[in-house]
Amino acid sequence: MDTLLKAASAAAIPVVRGIEAKDLRLPTPCAEYTVEQLMNHLFLVVVNFQSLAAKGPADFSGTPDYLHGDWQDRFEEETARLVDAWAQPSAMEGVSTGMGLPQEVVAQMALLDLTVHAWDLARATGQEFTPAPGAIEVLGAFVDLMGDQARQMKMFSEPCHVPDEASPMEKLIARTGRDPLASHL
Repeated sequence: MDTLLKAASAAAIPVVRGIEAKDLRLPTPCAEYTVEQLMNHLFLVVVNFQSLAAKGPADFSGTPDYLHGDWQDRFEEETARLVDAWAQPSAMEGVSTGMGLPQEVVAQMALLDLTVHAWDLARATGQEFTPAPGAIEVLGAFVDLMGDQARQMKMFSEPCHVPDEASPMEKLIARTGRDPLASHL
């Protein structure tokens, strides 16, 4: 999983670096978030999933403001820490004490958030995004497994329809309740 997380981080970092101050108030495909709010949420995810890799606690109850100073450099540093945390041999073993789920599921949650939210940010700011090689296959299976529960928990909306010729990334995005083919946000 650390290899996929490393590749997903490498795909997300250029998008984060491409966000300009003027972009922070823009809406995103993740309807409840502006670019600024989603970027802070993604920071929170990356930091908390470092702790979850070590079977430590996580706190998603509030979202601090991470976007000050050299925040884009810090995001790159935090994603490197995320990859390192999941590269530990024990990271994938057992059940997360912080979430009560198998560690493999928790790692896939981190991969999903990093991939989908990088797409959200790219879409909101007019950037290109290419997902990590291999991530879409893993995440498709994960969404099959967790999709109904994620919708019940309001993490996903109802799936959007996309044509058969949609790309694998567009199909994945649609399954999370976002319309990857919408011409505007």
